[in-house]
Amino acid sequence: MIIFQNVTKTYGKSNALDKVGFKIQPGEFVSVVGRSGAGKSTVVKLLIGEEKPTKGQIFFGSFEVNKLLPKEFPEFRRRIGVIFQDFRLLAGKTVFENVAFALEVGGRSERDILEYVPQILDMVGLKEKTASFPAELSGGERQRVAIARAMINHPDVLIADEPTGNLDPFNTWEVVKLLLKINELGSTVILATHDKEVVNTIGRRVITLEDGAVLKDEEHGRFILD
Repeated sequence: MIIFQNVTKTYGKSNALDKVGFKIQPGEFVSVVGRSGAGKSTVVKLLIGEEKPTKGQIFFGSFEVNKLLPKEFPEFRRRIGVIFQDFRLLAGKTVFENVAFALEVGGRSERDILEYVPQILDMVGLKEKTASFPAELSGGERQRVAIARAMINHPDVLIADEPTGNLDPFNTWEVVKLLLKINELGSTVILATHDKEVVNTIGRRVITLEDGAVLKDEEHGRFILD
């Protein structure tokens, strides 16, 4: 379970988040929506431990994220997969090597790498692209590589921060279908987005942020902002 408990994040004199609270149960698919600057990316940064809240507490399972010790962080990060709008792939590595890198960092054996990487690339539909470099791929393909890399350690939670922001409509829906498939396989998915059509088509829980605060939290929500 993920819990944000009365979380405030201040930059200078302004609040990026103001007393935000919500719970996300294991296996949920949750869209976090809002206008630019509403606090979506701040929620992501706090949840993955990239930044700490000014006030409040954040829990992820047995971890209190804002009080993680350095020795706890590797295990914590293996339980969360993250994808971003700009893909963040390593330009000098092939598709296979980009995904394998996530296993190498975790100290996995070459045997595991040779077994698991082809499986995850097959799942995202890139089995034939293992030797390609990011520059040789379309935007949609690059995002699917990023998803494969995020999922290679079988995380409990996949966080997608504006994953379709740089994609055309066709590739947007390919990525959305993949996120739904990952959720069906048991991972919690948190989608931070401002794409109204995507949110309304998915029809799952929606947490709406406005000016750093939770405006609405609906189990079968819709994108309500103009």
